[in-house]
Amino acid sequence: MASSSSSGLTFKLHALVIVNISDHYTRVKSQMNPPLTSTSSTSTVNNNSSNGMEHHQQAPRVYGCVIGVQRGRTVEIFNSFELLCDPSTHSLDRSFLEKKQELYKKVFPHFYILGWYSTGSDAEESDMHIHKALMDINESPLYVLLNPAINHAQKDLPVTIYESELHVIDGIPQLIFVRSSYTIETVEAERISVDHVAHLKPSDGGSAATQCDIPCENSLLRQVSSLLRRLPAIESEKFQDDFLMEYNDTLLITYLAMFTNCSSKMNEVVDKFNTAYDRHSRRGGRTAFI
Repeated sequence: MASSSSSGLTFKLHALVIVNISDHYTRVKSQMNPPLTSTSSTSTVNNNSSNGMEHHQQAPRVYGCVIGVQRGRTVEIFNSFELLCDPSTHSLDRSFLEKKQELYKKVFPHFYILGWYSTGSDAEESDMHIHKALMDINESPLYVLLNPAINHAQKDLPVTIYESELHVIDGIPQLIFVRSSYTIETVEAERISVDHVAHLKPSDGGSAATQCDIPCENSLLRQVSSLLRRLPAIESEKFQDDFLMEYNDTLLITYLAMFTNCSSKMNEVVDKFNTAYDRHSRRGGRTAFI
């Protein structure tokens, strides 16, 4: 892998993209390791003692697309959306990608797919398969990699942007990932959200509640646990159908309201034109336009 890119492009990464990737990874990891209930904690401890590290699953990798605009040599990444990927074959769900692309195109008509994102400590060889699969949408996609591992000594953001370049290695032309520099861009809404997230503090189990002398409410914990266990059900096909139907209905109402407003404005213009033309026709003997 080359040390840096030679394309000369300037990348601007919005904070919303980082928040989206982090939220995607956190949700997937929580679904893979659901919270334990008090009734099953004893049996879980016994199973852990016999099965060793069985419950410590490997950190999941999440995948998605990044969207934005390119103005000349400047690429600005505004937003992102999730993708479905088969980790065994490293293939994307094309129908899901096309559906998401169509929906985002209706909401953000000026945004285009600039590349994709994933999580991990470094770019892997298998990532090139996904990268090449997106070249029919963008001939030179970028790759945003977020490292979810916590490193308190690290000062920089754990985010790396890669480009792909064709290099000749051992006489064979090959596509490889090269690092690219970037800057962070924010708008007012993003600054408010990031500031809110930055002031959130982890509870470290029950230590925070103990330090703040907040009594432990088991009924509230049971409600939270029940809510978290319902999260995987959101990925059902019925939810997707209901969500798309409600989303399309909302868009339809918005379009109808826009058409109504345009028709009202047009009627006002026609009325003013007829009034002015009617006065002119009285002097010139012409008939009204409408």
